[in-house]
Amino acid sequence: MGQLTPAQRHALYIQEATRSGIHKPILAALYQVQTQPSLTDGETGLGIAPANQTTLEQVDTFVAQIQYAANTVRSLTHSLIAAGWTSVELWNGEAGRYTDQFIEAIAAGYTAPLSDQSAALLEACDQTALLQAYSDDLKVDAQIAQMPLSFSYLDAALLAFLEALPYSYFSLPHQRHALLELVRLWRQLDQHEDAIALLDIELADPSAIVDDAKLDSALRRFLLLVAPAYAGYPHQREALLRLTQLWQQLDSREAAIVALSKPLSPSLSFNSIDAALMAVVQSLPYTYEGRGDQRNALVEAFRLWHQLESRSATLIELGIDPDLFTIEAPNQTAIAHAAAQLDQALLDFMRRLPTLYRATDRQRDAMLRLTQFWRSLSTPEQALQSLLNDLKQMSTARRDTPEAPPKPVPITPSARPDRWTPDTLQLYAAIVPNGSFTWAEATAGGLQIPPNQATVDAIVRLAQLIQQARDRLGRPLHVTHWYLTAASNVERTASVSRRHHLGDALTFYCEGITGAQLYWFLDPWWTGGLGYDAQLPLLCYVDARRDRARWQA
Repeated sequence: MGQLTPAQRHALYIQEATRSGIHKPILAALYQVQTQPSLTDGETGLGIAPANQTTLEQVDTFVAQIQYAANTVRSLTHSLIAAGWTSVELWNGEAGRYTDQFIEAIAAGYTAPLSDQSAALLEACDQTALLQAYSDDLKVDAQIAQMPLSFSYLDAALLAFLEALPYSYFSLPHQRHALLELVRLWRQLDQHEDAIALLDIELADPSAIVDDAKLDSALRRFLLLVAPAYAGYPHQREALLRLTQLWQQLDSREAAIVALSKPLSPSLSFNSIDAALMAVVQSLPYTYEGRGDQRNALVEAFRLWHQLESRSATLIELGIDPDLFTIEAPNQTAIAHAAAQLDQALLDFMRRLPTLYRATDRQRDAMLRLTQFWRSLSTPEQALQSLLNDLKQMSTARRDTPEAPPKPVPITPSARPDRWTPDTLQLYAAIVPNGSFTWAEATAGGLQIPPNQATVDAIVRLAQLIQQARDRLGRPLHVTHWYLTAASNVERTASVSRRHHLGDALTFYCEGITGAQLYWFLDPWWTGGLGYDAQLPLLCYVDARRDRARWQA
């Protein structure tokens, strides 16, 4: 079995540090320094050996070594706190790291007590080497996340965030998950079920669904206990950092630390309701009945979206004469025709709106008002609450129910230009009329946009040729590389050449067929370059050069 990559080890360190509430770099440091025992999966361990009820088989894989190492460091921390160690003896608040004194305690080795069946024996190791490895890993994380030089602000920022949090709790799933993680890590537990049990919410059946109202009430009560009990111990800080990360939906623990370096409010970000707003918008064309109140709601939303001054200006923008609705003796036929025309224009706007939305405050306010008027609510605040309720339903709804998020409606393609240019490319359009290959495939989804007309023309010419191959074969061809900008960092191999930078080279595969088979199929009649690499047995390479060229690697 091959060894894990550094990235895979790093992910496991984060996973287990997050679960156990310890500082991730200590796991990386133990792996670097201990280099024992040799494990059955071909890896070396973190210095964990069986102890108490733990058997050799339980710690004989790399994943198990990390799990038990995390548990054992947590157990050591708990035992030192019980022995009277203060938070400043365990954690250097200014530097945002374990103290040298605590690293020394870890390096001295530790055997978990019989009462802690989740931990084991940590072998002693070289203190200086462990401290250096810990510092090195910490520096790498700090550089990647661009963390501040001093962490002296962190505890105060965490407590300030915590203080304002109860007023921003709307029982959204990610918020509830964040609070459960706070409880779990604060009490040094491994599972949410244990945290729920600690909150005195009894489940007759472990698989039963917890009553959300009871859980929310218990979580709110727990929140009130946290700040007075905060003593700066490492697991307490990790609990608050985890809460912040999940509440703000940030990428990592380090991202939470960076975010807290500036004033950070737990208030719900308005972009959190965008999914619910889009669901409302997408449902309107199917629920619109042409009633006056519905039409007025859509007209007002259109007005706010386009920042028009009046309803009359809005009707004019929609192609309707507003005077039709104000004359003393209206022509009912003309009014009915205008209403139908207005409905069509409004519904067309609603159908296009998801692709027009750029999440600006003005656009979001227009849709919030639309929700308010459509649902006959008195205030925008009521509309916001109704959208939050929608979000909660969407998070748990079955995919085939009305409460589930609606499927996005595909963009209606624009008219095809007479000639493709760098300014007229349409990613979802076929390069060749009625062809199989799109500009999205040729440009890696828009990441590799042709800079000039020569590149566009080269892509079109190759599309015409490869379409012939696809039609002859009668099977889809899947693109891995087509056009690549000169700045792209794709590694050049036998199947990725400099002609990709011209737009007239293509690397592809066909399900169920090897690259060699594709080569043999194309070889008799393909007029340009053709090749395959035995090291990449499923891929085939073609280009549209004028001369016939063949290669096999």
